[in-house]
Amino acid sequence: MLKKSGETLINRPFSIIGVQQIAVGSDNKSALKHLWVDLLGLDFLGTYKSEAENVDEDICSIGQSDMAIEVDLMQPLDKSRSPRVDKPALNHIGLWVDDLEVAVAWLSSKGVNFTPGGIREGASGYRVCFVHPKSSQTHPFGGEGVLIELVQAPKSVIESFNNLSQK
Repeated sequence: MLKKSGETLINRPFSIIGVQQIAVGSDNKSALKHLWVDLLGLDFLGTYKSEAENVDEDICSIGQSDMAIEVDLMQPLDKSRSPRVDKPALNHIGLWVDDLEVAVAWLSSKGVNFTPGGIREGASGYRVCFVHPKSSQTHPFGGEGVLIELVQAPKSVIESFNNLSQK
């Protein structure tokens, strides 16, 4: 689909349709949970741990139905290992995409640098892929310091977005 970027029309074969999640890290997720759940009132949904990703996270939510935004409160399982999910404190932002495979292929062809691991299942059960915060010699475009998670939107989210767009 043609999208206007500045004064240039770009034929982009996918759409980013919303924010799926925001991930916040600390060396003490209990302090994060007290702020975000107890004081700010986000809904606590569950926990997720991954040795491979060095993460212990509480998964929370704000908003309603398909358009709710996940807020992940993370701490490293082992502070002596990478990745350190608490540095930077705003660890990453997740964006819903309507066609993850097409987006990754197209962005790769345009020189976007992705983290190792490719497309895989994420903590919430959706297929995900990460844009690396930095560029590389072979891939000149990265997240300019921000880790960006592209998340395959389920059909219900795509339909909700389309319904909101038509109003």
